[in-house]
Amino acid sequence: MKVLAVTACPVGIAHTYMAAENLQKAAEELDIDIKVETQGSIGVENELSTKDIESAEAIIIAADKDIEKDRFAGKPLIIGGVQDGIRHSKELLQRVKDGNVPVYKQEQQSVDQVKQNRKQKENPIYRHLMNGVSYMVPFIVVGGLLTAIALTLGGEQTPEGIVVPEGTIWSQIEALGAAGFSFMVPILAGFIAVSIADRPGLVPGLIGGYIAANGSFYGSEADAGFIGGIIAGFLAGYITLAIKKIKVPQAVQPVMPIIIIPIISTTIVGLLFILVIGAPVAQLFEGLTSWLSGMQGASSILLALILGGMIAIDMGGPFNKVAFLFGSAMIIEGNYEIMGAIAVAICIPPVGLGLASMINKKKFNKGEQETGKASFTMGLFGITEGAIPFAAQDPLRVIPSIVIGSMTGSIIAMIGGVGDRVAHGGPIVAVLGAVDNVIMFFVAAAAGILVTVGVVSLLKKKVDEIPVVSEEEQERANTFQRSEQDTQESAVTETEMHQLTDIMNHNLIKMQLVSETKEETIKELVDKLDKEGILTSKDTFYQAILEREEEGTTGLGMHIAIPHGKSTSVRKPAVVFGIRQEGVEWNSMDDKKAKLIFMIAVPEEAAGDAHLKILQMLSRKLMDEDYRKALLEATDKQEIWKLLEEVQ
Repeated sequence: MKVLAVTACPVGIAHTYMAAENLQKAAEELDIDIKVETQGSIGVENELSTKDIESAEAIIIAADKDIEKDRFAGKPLIIGGVQDGIRHSKELLQRVKDGNVPVYKQEQQSVDQVKQNRKQKENPIYRHLMNGVSYMVPFIVVGGLLTAIALTLGGEQTPEGIVVPEGTIWSQIEALGAAGFSFMVPILAGFIAVSIADRPGLVPGLIGGYIAANGSFYGSEADAGFIGGIIAGFLAGYITLAIKKIKVPQAVQPVMPIIIIPIISTTIVGLLFILVIGAPVAQLFEGLTSWLSGMQGASSILLALILGGMIAIDMGGPFNKVAFLFGSAMIIEGNYEIMGAIAVAICIPPVGLGLASMINKKKFNKGEQETGKASFTMGLFGITEGAIPFAAQDPLRVIPSIVIGSMTGSIIAMIGGVGDRVAHGGPIVAVLGAVDNVIMFFVAAAAGILVTVGVVSLLKKKVDEIPVVSEEEQERANTFQRSEQDTQESAVTETEMHQLTDIMNHNLIKMQLVSETKEETIKELVDKLDKEGILTSKDTFYQAILEREEEGTTGLGMHIAIPHGKSTSVRKPAVVFGIRQEGVEWNSMDDKKAKLIFMIAVPEEAAGDAHLKILQMLSRKLMDEDYRKALLEATDKQEIWKLLEEVQ
């Protein structure tokens, strides 16, 4: 039996090779001929050819990143994560042997995505609603910006406000904006229905949304607004889904999705809305709009407080999206102040945290300082998600800071009468002329940003675990590096690494690590490298190791950790190895403490070769349980050295 496999992981190459190694071992046990293509940081290795695929009886994908699947169309295919390849390799191959593998079709990619979505702990009602919102938002943005541009560039001040004179090019642009607005509710309803019932839900959803947005259908001067659109979308979706499940003769099946289902579902949704739902919902929505428009004093401040908090607390998550949808809907009804408060709140978390990382560098590590630059820029364009990396690393301090800041900005915007005609936020909407009372917009945003900077700076502790390298020390290191560059590059390219011990010595073995934490253990191993003259600046290399750990844990499970870093402070490729029988907490994937710790150090120039070759050698050998046990039970350095000579 011939089986093919593809293994890949998005960050560290070690998992890629670990999965490949385990699949090969399991295949040998089950008497299966296997070829494994690995897709790691080094690129594709052992690539599967067309001939391989044609002759294979099944394919296994064990990957945590997207793999092109169309080349496997028509073949039995198992799709899993890289951890499935590491931990359940034998079970995967046994499924192949038992013939328990579905045949892959090209269109299955969308099915795979649907299955992935179902696995998410996301409420299906929320998912359907957000699908409609995602399609609706561009119409609001286009409609709002075109209207704002027309008013800004072509408008004339009158006693009734700014008016665009008829017959001008700007009046045509304003009309285009109005057309964009008119599609919002139908698009919202249509794509809610599509999320529920797929394409057959589009027609009844769009028509139901159109009816919801036109009160004349049900004898009302007011329409049912976005609430009516949501109801129409869910109604159309679930009615269509129910009709799809009805069993019909085979002769009728081809015309079901294009004629029968749309006609029946549209008729039911339309009549229900016209005769039963439309008028009551229109009255409810009209009352809600009047109530919100009439909010004054304490009530408007409370609303701004709630909306500002919702925008910041999950930075683009469900609370953020619900508040955003509410503000967008109020734009349709001509209430721009609610979206104005939201537009201010949206930019405060990313801009505030970005600014804080620039001003108060002692409380943010180097990685956060680099992230801060991107976060600041994202905030200017109204992308709240720019704050997520900060919150992920320190949620207990960061989230309260941005919530308080966004609430502050939102309240000031509401009091100052800031209006936003576009379903978007950040300074970009003010620059493009979509904001009423621009000065107060920037006053509110500045106040919220300063509050965020102040609170987060107060709450966060100094980053004292990362030594600061002085400019003088760094310059000395750089000078040394430049003077040795030719020698180093030669060593990098010419060093033969037939086995791990080619880049080690007995002094780079630590029989018993004394440190109890990951950070201290890293320091302990870095000190060993420094004493052997491998490093020009141990502080610089220590920082490089920590930055790599921030990208994702190097704790591979099975009591193994392979911290690694590339840096200009490394003279030549080297590995230092340490053992701690009690283990060190390393956030490993299997939650086991790291007892066998290999630290890899490579020069910047060797990053593409030496670094990955060492990882490959180590990850393959460490899959052997007996080998790991022998390392842990070794009694002296000589015994460990003999074991390390086997890594090749």
